Amino acid sequence: MIGNSFKPASSPLLIRNAKPVALGKADGESLDILVKPDGRIGEIAAFIEAGGDVRVVDAKSAFLSAGWTDLHAHVWYGGTDISIRPGEAGAARGVTTVVDAGSAGEANFHGLRELMVDPAQENVYAFLNIGSIGLVACNRVSELIDMRSIDIDRIKACVDANRDAIVGLKIRASAVITGGWDLVPVKLAKKLGRVLDLPVMVHVGEPPPLYDDIVELLGPGDIVTHCFNGKLGGSILEDEDLYLLVEAASKRGVILDVGHGGASFSFDVARAALSRGLLPQTISTDLHNRSLDGAVWDMATTMSKLLSLGMGFEDVVTASTINPRKAIRLPHENLLEVGKPAEFTIFEFEETGIEVKDSQGATSRLDKTFEPRHAILGAEAVAASRYMPSPESKIHNCPHCGWAL
Repeated sequence: MIGNSFKPASSPLLIRNAKPVALGKADGESLDILVKPDGRIGEIAAFIEAGGDVRVVDAKSAFLSAGWTDLHAHVWYGGTDISIRPGEAGAARGVTTVVDAGSAGEANFHGLRELMVDPAQENVYAFLNIGSIGLVACNRVSELIDMRSIDIDRIKACVDANRDAIVGLKIRASAVITGGWDLVPVKLAKKLGRVLDLPVMVHVGEPPPLYDDIVELLGPGDIVTHCFNGKLGGSILEDEDLYLLVEAASKRGVILDVGHGGASFSFDVARAALSRGLLPQTISTDLHNRSLDGAVWDMATTMSKLLSLGMGFEDVVTASTINPRKAIRLPHENLLEVGKPAEFTIFEFEETGIEVKDSQGATSRLDKTFEPRHAILGAEAVAASRYMPSPESKIHNCPHCGWAL
C-alpha cells in the first residue's frame, strides 16, 4: 500500500481527545477526528458523537502528529542479508511511512516492489541504489566495484516503471564500498538525478571520497544521510572546515538526515552541531538486522536521543513527520483537514530513564522518551509501542565493516 491508498474499512474510526502537534493551527487543542471508511477525514471538532457503527480510539489527551516517516531503513527482507520486514520498522512502532534506502538496485527492485512494498500495511517507498545489485551481500560484495556495477539505461527504465514507489536515488560513498573510485559514483548519481528529476541520498562515511567534496556536489533537495557520524576523517566535530561546508550546504537546501544505523551516529557530534544551531532536517533510523537490537532499536528511541541532545520537541516531531514527507515529495501541508487522507501517529511523552548507546558505544540516559500508542492508517488504528531488545540479544561490532552484527 503506497500513496495513502488505504484499504476501505468496514466502519468509520473516531479518534477521541487527541492533541495535535506540528500540524498547524489546531496544535495544542484537544480534538476529536472522525475518519470515514475510505480513509479520509470526515469531521474535526472539539467533540464528535460516536454512532453505533463507529470504532473509537481514545487518545486520552496524547499527542497526535502527522504519521512518523522513517526516511532511511532497510526493508528488503530476504533480498539482502541485512534487511528486516517493513512491519518491524513500521506501524507497530508508530511509523506509518517507511522509506527503503537503497537495498535494491535495478536488477532486483521488482522483488522489493512485489514482496515488500505492495503488500505492506505501511506506506513503503524506496531510494533506488545506483548499483544494480543493491545490498544483496552488504559490505561483503560491493554494489559499486566499477562501471560494470551500474547500468544507466536499466536504472532509467526501472525508475520510469515505478515512479509511484521510487522517490530518489541512493549512493553509498564510502571507501569500504567504492575503494579508490572516489567521487565518480556520486557525480554519476547526481547526473542521473538531474536526468530523472529525483533527489539523491548520499551515504557519507569512511573516506574516500571526502565528506567535504561530497557536500559541494549536492544541491537543494539532495540528502546527506549519516550527517552526524563520528568516523575518523568524516566527522564535522573534528574538522571546522568541514563543519562550515555542511552548514553552508544546509543553508542552500541540502537535507541533513540523521540515519543513525549501527555505525553512523555520534552523541558528541550531534550535541556539538545542535549547540551551534545546525539541526538535521530529517530524523531516520537506518534500521536493519544489525542495528535493530544494537544501538538503534526504533524510530521513537532515535527521536528521543535527538531531543535529549538539545533539539526542541516540535523540531524533533517535524523532522520525523513533515520534513521527510517533503523530502520525498509527498503531501506535507494542511494534513489535518476534512477530506485529507488520515495518516497520523498518536504518541505520549513519558519519563522512562532508560540507558541507550550511540553507534560508537557511548552511553546516555534518556529521562523522557517518545512512546507511540497508535499508527493511524486511514480508518485503521494499529496499536504501537516502542521497541526494546531482549536481554538475550547479543551484539558486537564488526571491526571490518563497521556495522553492528
